Amino acid sequence: MINTSRWRAQPGLAGLVLLFVLGTGLAQAESGLPTAELQLGEQALTIEIAATDRSRRIGLMHRDHLPADHGMLFIWPRPAHYGMWMQNTRIPLDVAFIDADFTITNIASMTPHSTRIHEAKRPVRYALEVNAGWFKEHGIAPGASVPDLERLVGETD
Repeated sequence: MINTSRWRAQPGLAGLVLLFVLGTGLAQAESGLPTAELQLGEQALTIEIAATDRSRRIGLMHRDHLPADHGMLFIWPRPAHYGMWMQNTRIPLDVAFIDADFTITNIASMTPHSTRIHEAKRPVRYALEVNAGWFKEHGIAPGASVPDLERLVGETD
């Protein structure tokens, strides 16, 4: 994950977000990250939550497989033009950038090991990575709302 804005998150705020997420009684993935169920359209996803600088930096790197209907949710403390790349990531992925109003701004397809930066088209608070083709397969496109995300993260502004 690359933050293409000039603003850097305060470490304390990212920690508070993680404590909030952990405090909701979520399960924990093999990676050590908290997990949750997220409803997106008619489909439920099991997601790992990357809400710290370190977890956002590592993301899905060095993995050989991502199970079907699984993904990773990246949470930032404030809206910005964040970008994602695939360095050291072996799995073809799609990423949906999601703004503070829980609306998908744009979706990008990413190629394994690429250092090309895929950037949000406008400031976002979240990004959701899933296996390549998942959004298209489930009819999810830019402009779609992700209201269940609000339940998961609550109001953090």
